[in-house]
Amino acid sequence: MKVKRSRGERAFSAFNYIFLSLIIILCLYPVWYVAAASFSNSNLLTQHTGLLLKPVGWSIDAYKKVFKNPMIGRGYLNTLFILVVGVSLDLVMTSLGAYFLSRKRVILKRPIMMLIVFTMFFSGGMIPFYLNLKDLRLTNSLWGLIMPFMISTYNLIILRTSFESIPESLIEAAQIDGAGHITILTRIVIPLSKAILAVMVLYYGVSIWNSWFWASSIIRTREMYPLQVILREILMQNDVASMTAGSSAMDTEAIGMTIKYATIIVATVPILCVYPFLQKHFTKGTMVGAVKE
Repeated sequence: MKVKRSRGERAFSAFNYIFLSLIIILCLYPVWYVAAASFSNSNLLTQHTGLLLKPVGWSIDAYKKVFKNPMIGRGYLNTLFILVVGVSLDLVMTSLGAYFLSRKRVILKRPIMMLIVFTMFFSGGMIPFYLNLKDLRLTNSLWGLIMPFMISTYNLIILRTSFESIPESLIEAAQIDGAGHITILTRIVIPLSKAILAVMVLYYGVSIWNSWFWASSIIRTREMYPLQVILREILMQNDVASMTAGSSAMDTEAIGMTIKYATIIVATVPILCVYPFLQKHFTKGTMVGAVKE
């Protein structure tokens, strides 16, 4: 039977819908503005004032110039290498650590866990970290952006909580049949943790895709720059000379504006396309361990 709502409840629901709709518009408009500006005519865009609800003088010249920049393609390849190799190693190392910490009969488990959690709040700092990379010969190398970041303490704790929620009877049954820890991890624990592993892929992938600080600090060869460092050069240092060659100073400034917007779209769309494929696992994975039976 449908319960009739009071006037106050209907007014409250209407207020929520209006308020949340405004929040959605405020969040989406900057994204829409960048997309619309990237497809606009550069000269008309500089003359436009007020809200930008659609491209001004439809044009894809900015995208043509972006993809003519050889550093964009090189940056994509470097980022994809770091992303694929990095996420793969991150999942392997985090799964091994989480499985170890999720077992009940582990010697000194609590002190080890406390030391791991300690690293979330305290570290040696950037200079000692850089010196370690230098001593290990990981500077000016893409491996320097992968190996030191293979385990996130926060993700490790989330994955450990998920592994602990797996019934111990399954683990004991496998041990009775003679299964070792690697077999238990690969054939029982991981297949039952697909949702949380999808969340780990998203967390690690977004972190790697957006990272630029250490890449700009330890990479000295421009051909090894990941995409985000190149994007930062274009946005912060206004480095669009290679894409506006042959244009006048006035045209260069106008075209440079649309090139910046197009570069943002080019660098953002790939990671946004991943979300729909992982969305169905995201809520389930993040809620693992939130409710104890």
